[in-house]
Amino acid sequence: MCGIVGYIGEYQAAPILLDGLSKLEYRGYDSAGLAVCDGENLHITKCRGRLKALSDLTKGGETLNGTIGIGHTRWATHGAPSDTNSHPHFNANETIAVVHNGIIENYIKIKKRLEEKGYQFQSQTDTEVIVQLLDYYYKGDALATIAKVLTKLEGSYALGIIFKDHPDEFYAVRKDSPLIVGISEDGKFIASDVPAVLKYTREVYYIENHEIVQLTRDNINFYNSDLEPVEKEINTIKWDISAAEKGGYEHFMLKEIYEQPKAVRDTIHPRVKENSIVIDELNMSEEDIKGLKKIFIVACGSAYHTGVTAKYVIENLARIPVEVDLASEFRYRNPILEEGTLAIIISQSGETADSLAALREAKSQGIKVLGIVNVVGSSIAREADNVMYTWAGPEIAVATTKAYSTQLAALYLLAMHFGKVRSVLDDVKLGELLEDIKKLPDQIQFILDKNVEQIQYFASKYVAAKDIFFIGRGIDYATALEGSLKLKEISYIHSEAYPAGELKHGTISLIEEGTLVTALLTQEDLYKKMISNIVEVQSRGAYVLSVTNEGDEEAKNLSDLTIFIPRTNKHFTTSLAVIPLQLLSYYVSVGKGLDVDKPRNLAKSVTVE
Repeated sequence: MCGIVGYIGEYQAAPILLDGLSKLEYRGYDSAGLAVCDGENLHITKCRGRLKALSDLTKGGETLNGTIGIGHTRWATHGAPSDTNSHPHFNANETIAVVHNGIIENYIKIKKRLEEKGYQFQSQTDTEVIVQLLDYYYKGDALATIAKVLTKLEGSYALGIIFKDHPDEFYAVRKDSPLIVGISEDGKFIASDVPAVLKYTREVYYIENHEIVQLTRDNINFYNSDLEPVEKEINTIKWDISAAEKGGYEHFMLKEIYEQPKAVRDTIHPRVKENSIVIDELNMSEEDIKGLKKIFIVACGSAYHTGVTAKYVIENLARIPVEVDLASEFRYRNPILEEGTLAIIISQSGETADSLAALREAKSQGIKVLGIVNVVGSSIAREADNVMYTWAGPEIAVATTKAYSTQLAALYLLAMHFGKVRSVLDDVKLGELLEDIKKLPDQIQFILDKNVEQIQYFASKYVAAKDIFFIGRGIDYATALEGSLKLKEISYIHSEAYPAGELKHGTISLIEEGTLVTALLTQEDLYKKMISNIVEVQSRGAYVLSVTNEGDEEAKNLSDLTIFIPRTNKHFTTSLAVIPLQLLSYYVSVGKGLDVDKPRNLAKSVTVE
């Protein structure tokens, strides 16, 4: 959530900060602000609304002079969006400024204590206690003050801090919220994510938990919480800045929908060698895999839906029992994690707070953790015992598409690999599966080439819909969950996904004349039952959109619109059936005139619990 950018160098800071924040708009925000030091004073400008309002207010940064500064895009957690609640926050005499991502869990206790000492608070945020604590402890030594304040804070934070008394340096701190440091000939940077600095440098450091960074024009110094120097390894970003730009598409989401064939291909093909699967980074021996007695898949949102799909696939292909948990619930139910259990944590960003907490809970009970993430060097990638990367490239739109598809691909490969090692799959069966999985990228491209106009027209008829239902059985139910989430998060239409067999247990009472029901029928052994479910809703006035396999004419004859997907192995159908649902959601949102890439109240990387 939110975006942080900081800069020190030879150039004016404000335009660079605004440019960096513009590359982080995908993270979700409701206000923005800058703090710049001109060598003598701190100058702070902030406001509610989009980044353009801040840019207009500062004339593109021209009104803020200085070559050192910090910027922030805020997503409200404590206190409503307002100019006052916006970051940066500062002390009474404006000599210290702070930007913050995360949540300070004990802020009420700290605030009460400071108020008793005469401090007055201007905002309703948890962040303001940080800058007031800095003010309280500051005696001239910035590093010592920061280290002292960190001992008082509970919760998560990524901080950028500048002091009027130290006009040639600024500071960054991290605990459970992502932050990177960039270095170039033009200056030094901090940022919440790589796209903010990629225009200026490809050389970055990943800040670890409880590390403090001091940035000057000439040096970057890393310290642990005891202020002992820390040696860091620099990382070179491989992907090009064009990957984080729209490339002629109207929205990032549409661009990323069309990037799915390549992303899936990049995730699958390097790991398929002749008639076998090789996952070099997995670091699990055959003995480890044969010894698995149970798998927990833990994730949030769309990543959770890939886990629901994977439960069916892993149990069928590898015969290992699988439980799928929402990360926000996992550790609070006191899970029973016995010997022989593997926890799989799935996250696009690798920084999802609930998923990180679940990872740490599993490790605290002595359980091995496999992370499936898209971002190299992210927290989950570093803290998991083993990691499997999805090669989706940067995903900017809040609503995930290509990261979801690559997570599915990774899980398919994992299930097949486990199945082969455990002798559930013989060479013939594995070979058939490999042939089908290698076709998926071209089949996704086929759907994109053939169905867009039809879906676009259909979507235009449902921009005013109030309720839409998605139904399916087995793996199709997992696909329905994702289709429903996509629609609600970017179009704001109430949508629900149900196992089709549950309709008669209550939900069918909500079906009335004209209600749109999207039915998924890709599982041949459940096809007849799904046909019956279509008849049930249609007889009550529903308008039916069906997504089914090529040649399934019965579904076509019973539906108002049918989207056919190419035939593939029944375990892989989600990868194809989800594409029309992504397009449907996108075009409904466009038809309503909404901000597709930055839906209200949502953030790309949710780093608070």
